Amino acid sequence: MSIASHNEQFADLSNGTRLCYSEHGDKEAPAIILIAGLGLQLVYWPASFIQALTTAGFRVICFDNRDAGRSSRSDTPHPTVLQQLLGRAPKACYGLEHMADDTALLLTQLDITQAHIVGMSMGGMIAQTLSYRHPEKVASLTSIFSTTGNRRVGQPAASTLWRLARAKSPKTHLEAIENYCEMMDHIGDKNAPQALLHWQQYAKLAWQRNGSRSDTRALHRQIGAIMRSGDRTSALANVKAPTLIIHGDVDHMVHPSGGEATARAIKHAKHIVIEGMRHQIDSALSHRLAQHILHHIQTETSDAA
Repeated sequence: MSIASHNEQFADLSNGTRLCYSEHGDKEAPAIILIAGLGLQLVYWPASFIQALTTAGFRVICFDNRDAGRSSRSDTPHPTVLQQLLGRAPKACYGLEHMADDTALLLTQLDITQAHIVGMSMGGMIAQTLSYRHPEKVASLTSIFSTTGNRRVGQPAASTLWRLARAKSPKTHLEAIENYCEMMDHIGDKNAPQALLHWQQYAKLAWQRNGSRSDTRALHRQIGAIMRSGDRTSALANVKAPTLIIHGDVDHMVHPSGGEATARAIKHAKHIVIEGMRHQIDSALSHRLAQHILHHIQTETSDAA
């Protein structure tokens, strides 16, 4: 089940962006920052996943990216459907670089000098970008089912693109739930314990946190950020933080080749392929993912010492 939202707070960043965030665990413990994917909100992360990290002695911080959830909306243009098909972002749209800078400013505002960064899907792209733009803030990097921005790798399956193209903006929370469940039935794991119930609960909560409305322009602005940033392969060679790449072998949203390319691009990156994992982090996977991340963090911390 998604995490509870009773402890949500707001950070007004120096660049004018307002981020909604939640904290878990001991504030004096080393920090792990979780960065969500395209259109997803901080309540996406399973409570069991966060608990596994806090139980291991970490302070966990989740947040809504700009143009998602309860964080502020941008006034920049979003790409049209034609621009998305052509891969051409509007000149004035923001990029992943700006979203990475948001994360860096959030860390500064929370008085966190350095943190372990974990990002999934688009959040993995933001985490990667943060790692070479603000290397001093990144103790370790974990990129989960993400990619490099090279359009020859990590692309969605044709069946996924077809579903994305025909998706309609929901007008009610019931339509929002139905749309989300239909997409997750395709890219997620419907056989995971209580998968449908969890999808329904998340979609309902996300709708409420989004002001009980659909905000497709905000989602498209995030898509524009990915498009604007393009291929980051050469920049990823500058990542110095110890890096772990995690990907499933059955991913219809980000093809496993995206994880392979990311691992090749970052020197000394470790690459783990989880058999049967799709484009979903659920309660059944939480313990396994947490153990991989904790082993990565603790091994690197021990080596550095």
